[in-house]
Amino acid sequence: MNQVNRIKAVTTEHDQNDSCCCHAEHSASADCSLTAEKSTNCQPTEGTSRVRYRIDRMDCPVEEQLIHKKLESMHGIAGLDFNLFARELTVYHRLDDSQPIADALESIGMSPVLIESGTSAAAIPTAMDRKTKALLILGGIAAVAAETVSWTSGQEDSWLVMSLSALSILTAGLPTLKKGWIALKNLTLNIFFLMSLAATGAILIGKWPEAAMVIFLFAIAEAIEALSLERVRNAIKSLASIVPEKAEVKSGDDWLEQPLSAVAIGSLIRIRSGSRVPLDAKVVYGAAALDQAPITGESLPVDKQIGDLLFAGSIVTDGVVEATVTSAPGNSTLDRIAAAIQQAQSQRAPTQRLVDKFAHYYTPAVVVFAVALALFGSLLFGGGWGHWLYQALVILVIACPCALVLSTPVTVVSGLAAAARHGILIKGGTYLEMGRLLKAVALDKTGTLTQGKPVLTVSVLLGSMAIEHALLIAASLDDHSTHPVARALVAGWKKEQPDARLLMVENFGVINGHGVKGVINGQAWHLGNHRLVEDLGYCNPALEAQLAILENRGNTAIILCSDFGPEAIFGVADTVRRESTQAVSALKVLNVVPVMLSGDNSATAQAIAGQLGIEDSRGNLMPEGKLAAIVELKERFGVVGMVGDGVNDAPALARADIGFAMGAAGTATALETADVAIMDDDPRKIADFISISQRCAVILKQNIIFALGIKFVFLALALGGYATLWMAVFADMGASLLVVFNGLRLLGYFSGRTAE
Repeated sequence: MNQVNRIKAVTTEHDQNDSCCCHAEHSASADCSLTAEKSTNCQPTEGTSRVRYRIDRMDCPVEEQLIHKKLESMHGIAGLDFNLFARELTVYHRLDDSQPIADALESIGMSPVLIESGTSAAAIPTAMDRKTKALLILGGIAAVAAETVSWTSGQEDSWLVMSLSALSILTAGLPTLKKGWIALKNLTLNIFFLMSLAATGAILIGKWPEAAMVIFLFAIAEAIEALSLERVRNAIKSLASIVPEKAEVKSGDDWLEQPLSAVAIGSLIRIRSGSRVPLDAKVVYGAAALDQAPITGESLPVDKQIGDLLFAGSIVTDGVVEATVTSAPGNSTLDRIAAAIQQAQSQRAPTQRLVDKFAHYYTPAVVVFAVALALFGSLLFGGGWGHWLYQALVILVIACPCALVLSTPVTVVSGLAAAARHGILIKGGTYLEMGRLLKAVALDKTGTLTQGKPVLTVSVLLGSMAIEHALLIAASLDDHSTHPVARALVAGWKKEQPDARLLMVENFGVINGHGVKGVINGQAWHLGNHRLVEDLGYCNPALEAQLAILENRGNTAIILCSDFGPEAIFGVADTVRRESTQAVSALKVLNVVPVMLSGDNSATAQAIAGQLGIEDSRGNLMPEGKLAAIVELKERFGVVGMVGDGVNDAPALARADIGFAMGAAGTATALETADVAIMDDDPRKIADFISISQRCAVILKQNIIFALGIKFVFLALALGGYATLWMAVFADMGASLLVVFNGLRLLGYFSGRTAE
């Protein structure tokens, strides 16, 4: 996978310079549109410094817009990264001191808290504390009382009505008015400024109760929205909050509980039945069944024995094991999953970039229209100036694109969290959205569709020596190789000759893509595949017939050759995963063409493909052959994915539009380099990924239609003189809540779905 890392490092560097959420010094010309290549969030590092802040008052894209406008005008700011759900802001700058950045954030009421390098931010406070709830309740009672007195008395400007309205505005609406004033000072058109302006205008024309009700309803909607976003935040947080705070560590002859920060790599820990694994570790004693659902999404417990890996956060359901710690606190597989999701949150998906660009022009256009309506409405359509001023205020409330801007990030992050819970780690909204566009998926055979643990199935003698001696020579040669087929042959020899010893091999060498060679007792030997025999010039019709029989039965043939020619053939077969047939069928249901790529001979590849129902199988592929296959598939189908788990797949994984890494839970490199990491070895999750991508696209479209549709309806009502201010608040914030709740539905997408 190192090659994947090198290839993607180049791609990432390029993309980071092209897809920045904001290049402050070049914002006028920055192109934030999705390019044909893979893109990530902007993180300019060359020649810049980085500073991170936690901003508890950054509740929604409105504050993000305000921060963006304030900082982009500052000299020395190179780029910004927003993580709305974690309430974190990362600023890349070329300043000698970062204090001016903090001062700028303070000036707009953001109260930044510096996050020191290498540390995590403190816990995010809840959306509503007791004081906020009490003020909202008081403000609501006062607003309802003002409306009641006004309706029963017929007077909207009596001292009692005005007093109750003022009390409601000051208790429930003071935060809104403060934010509105900050927006006015910074010449920013956001919902707080527009809502404050609308309430002020209503008071000026004598509609005190309506002004109070508008502010109160807006405050209620803001609170509900904050609670909804907190649910998304908690869903992300829950991924990494399941690890216990202490571990049972061997100290001398005793077992002592120690905080995780005091547990070093290599320490011996004990995990009992019912306990969670505190750190990644390797079993050295005992056996147990573990629930790995938080990491891999597997629905059934997995048996662990000596030598197996344990993932932090998994639960021992039965048994007791002792294990040596393999990862430091904060660097476990679960931590890396949480970090990947955290990073993915800050990356804008294509739909979000499109919506942000639309909102950038939409709000000023509607505000200009509202001002024109207030000034010229009576001249163009008749009626009093006060009537059209009121309708202009209604339109101002409708103008804010809050629902539209919220429609995408909530949906995307909910999809990322749901997939992660299911054992599918998606490295950003770009890939989540792109998944539905996949037309073909290339699947590596070994380790993806098959178990990746081949076994020796048959031995055929061709020469005059005993078959047992031929197998001993082959095992002696392959014992120096780490290839799965070689290990299978050695394991088969051990099973058949448990008391025998391997022979000494001299001048051992690997023949890349063909096999191995060496000298045993002064005799040169070659052991490898069909291509090796062809290169040695030993092919003949009888040998070809034997090979064809084995390969047509799904065996990988290994030929042992001496200086006199082929001496024996060994057949090694890999077993097909139980889930692979279902995985292929699921892809076909989604109209995605499965293609099998293999380094094995074509006959073996076709035999395995036939068992799975794959029509397009390609064998005898070297790494460059797999890369060429991906290029050809892209030309034929368009958007193509590649699924693999080995170094040989690296170039193809990098070239595919979406690279899937199988069994990534035990591989740090795969977690870092793959676009989508399947945490366990279940190939059915490829179809699950495409399915949630399709569902995400449907919800995104629904949200955009809801957000724009509701606004256009109430805009028409306002022009017709039928809309009121409180109705406009319902239109704006009601739409925001609707898209938030609709997006949250993705959090439960995989609920109740278990592997059969």
